[in-house]
Amino acid sequence: MKIRGCRKDERPPMDLLLDADPSEQLVREYLERGECFVAEDNREIAGVYVLLPTRPGTVEIVNIAVKASCRGKGLGRLLLTDAIEKAAGYGYQTIEIGTGNSSIGQLALYQKCGFRLVGIDRDFFLRHYQEPIFENGIQCRDMIRLSQDL
Repeated sequence: MKIRGCRKDERPPMDLLLDADPSEQLVREYLERGECFVAEDNREIAGVYVLLPTRPGTVEIVNIAVKASCRGKGLGRLLLTDAIEKAAGYGYQTIEIGTGNSSIGQLALYQKCGFRLVGIDRDFFLRHYQEPIFENGIQCRDMIRLSQDL
């Protein structure tokens, strides 16, 4: 598995990005300002994440996704580890990530990778998404914010 930055002449894997964030408008907006990385396995894109500087010394993983057929094999952890290492290498002091209150598996993984809960943005998904989102039988309403000192 190789993780690399998206090339300027390459289209980001929108299918994967939209799997993690169903708002094409929001995805396109943060792709313009952030840096996209892909995980390749035998020249096929298996995962993706986007790093976006948010304030001095801080960067956020605004999207992270693994192709359905590649899930459960540790690729999510590998992508998170790579993002943390890249952020530290770029000189950031803090890395952040947010996910929905209904994203139970992601919340567990982020904490296993060293992220700590720092806040809740109540009704984030109700304010920013027209269609309701459901995961694990739970309506996604609130953004759970996590961070890690680098």
